[in-house]
Amino acid sequence: MAQPDVPLILPPVSVIGHEFIAPYPLETKFEKYSKESLVITDINNKIILKVKPCDSSFHRQRLLLDADDRPIVKLREKNMSEHKQWNVYRGESKADADTIFSAKKEHALQSKKICVNVFMANKSNSKGEYDFRVKGNWSKRSCTVYMGDSSTSIAQMNSVQSLETKKVEKDKFTVTISPNVDYVFVVALIAIIDAMKNSDTKEVLAGGVGGGLGEAIGTMIVS
Repeated sequence: MAQPDVPLILPPVSVIGHEFIAPYPLETKFEKYSKESLVITDINNKIILKVKPCDSSFHRQRLLLDADDRPIVKLREKNMSEHKQWNVYRGESKADADTIFSAKKEHALQSKKICVNVFMANKSNSKGEYDFRVKGNWSKRSCTVYMGDSSTSIAQMNSVQSLETKKVEKDKFTVTISPNVDYVFVVALIAIIDAMKNSDTKEVLAGGVGGGLGEAIGTMIVS
């Protein structure tokens, strides 16, 4: 007689804090209210987290807030980073001593598919192995968060289809987070990748505009 599949019980995965670990699978819904902001709710549509831009003159930044707008962590892009590295700090800090983890693309090339490696703070300046990895297809809202270089999944992102058009909604998606996993950590990762993809889009548009201007100017000079 075949034995039923037994769900994998993970040991607690705490990155941001133990208080953000639930003993059950957590279903979350992400909704974009602008190009830079996210609101995260539970299955009852109760707001649990928010992500808001707080860019400085030299850095692209996001604040991850609780439902009452209290800062939990700051997400900050590292300047002059070939692989789009983002660092995550406690509260509103940007001090090295408050760094929790860093995330960076495995490849600098723009693509619909993503592969982002995550390093805990004590590995952020080394060439050691990554602690977590996010892989999948962002345009299809199909991404998975894995433990290190393993097949053990701790979170799964899925698309939401419009009831009217039956097409994937670009500004809404869900993320199922495994039991005993720090859900704020997972949300921070998704917010970083969203910021990375927003940056990619802007760079493509800027390149297209720049190319168009160059061609137009060249035509004017020739004529």
